[in-house]
Amino acid sequence: MTAAVDLAARIRAAADRAVADVDVARLPGFLNAIDEVALLAMAWALRGGGLFRDGSAHTEAEIAAATGTADRHRWILRRWLDVLSRHGLLHGDGTRFTRTRAVGRRELREAARALTAAGDGLGYPAAMVDFLQRAFAQLPALLRDEVSVQALLFADGEADTADGAYRENTVNRYVNAAAAEAARWAAERRPAGAPVRVLEIGAGVGGTTTDLLGALVDVPVDYVFTDVSPYFLDLGRERFGERPGTRFALLDANAAPLGEGVVEPGTRDLVVAANVLHNAHSVDACLRGVRELLAPGGLLLCVDTCRELPQILASMQFLMSPRKGGLGPGAHDFRAGTDRVFLSRPEWEDALRGAGLTPLASAPGPEHPLDAVSVTLFAARREGREGAG
Repeated sequence: MTAAVDLAARIRAAADRAVADVDVARLPGFLNAIDEVALLAMAWALRGGGLFRDGSAHTEAEIAAATGTADRHRWILRRWLDVLSRHGLLHGDGTRFTRTRAVGRRELREAARALTAAGDGLGYPAAMVDFLQRAFAQLPALLRDEVSVQALLFADGEADTADGAYRENTVNRYVNAAAAEAARWAAERRPAGAPVRVLEIGAGVGGTTTDLLGALVDVPVDYVFTDVSPYFLDLGRERFGERPGTRFALLDANAAPLGEGVVEPGTRDLVVAANVLHNAHSVDACLRGVRELLAPGGLLLCVDTCRELPQILASMQFLMSPRKGGLGPGAHDFRAGTDRVFLSRPEWEDALRGAGLTPLASAPGPEHPLDAVSVTLFAARREGREGAG
């Protein structure tokens, strides 16, 4: 059995075990229902300023002015106009847009409330549904930059909602379990007694960290938990600081060279990046930086969404808008000028190969029900003698 076949079989089996209590075949339908409510919320948010009355048509600039869309969110508005046109809630010719039907506050409110019952038994945290309902109701203010997604995500002053987004829901339980099994697989290839050297980029609330450290509980680690935000470093210290071998550091995935002053090049057995690399100004440059940090035979474990989901476009995507003078996702790669954020599965695999990394395995596979959700773990190796360094 080749390494790739062995790894793929192990991570998919472990991931399936992690969600054995859920009928995963039903989950894509529920997430599609969330996307449908998100589309209604976007259409509702564009109702203001006298727009679309009596079949009137408007340009993107006119819609932005009428809704008060902040300059840094204009790219999100353009994505809305595209997705609403593709789903039949607007009609557009690329220049001007007309409304195909009105969406009222009551319709949106009732549709959003129905999500709570629809998610019962599917392992989707109520806190996450509550967050999406808050975000959908606040879309006009989010567009105007009067409310931040962070304020909605941490509305209770705690990380419960973020935990629901990145750890406790069925989709993330699946991919985090797959990542944890990949970490075990990598640990087995280290010399006896040698620490497993891990760098996690953009660790956030530690949703993936929890599973990885759990998988490595019986081996020594040199685990560097990093994020661009001091808040998340403090949270990481609170949650994981007592584990021997853990350290915490600020790190920007867009820095060049990547990891300078945090870890030495060529020393990491694992680089972990969950729900973060799509934010890179250049995915290609970031992946090349990752390759330079990996030891020969080391693995990148990248978790990312492989298509644009309306529910993200109407909530978390606001986190990706750059501040004035800043750069957005894809500013320096093939996404430049497209307003796109997420890479498809083939695009990820091409980008990994282009950076000198060999894709070994992914989960879920194309035949799995959760592939419809498009949140995917990619495991890719820097070729060379395993255990070097």
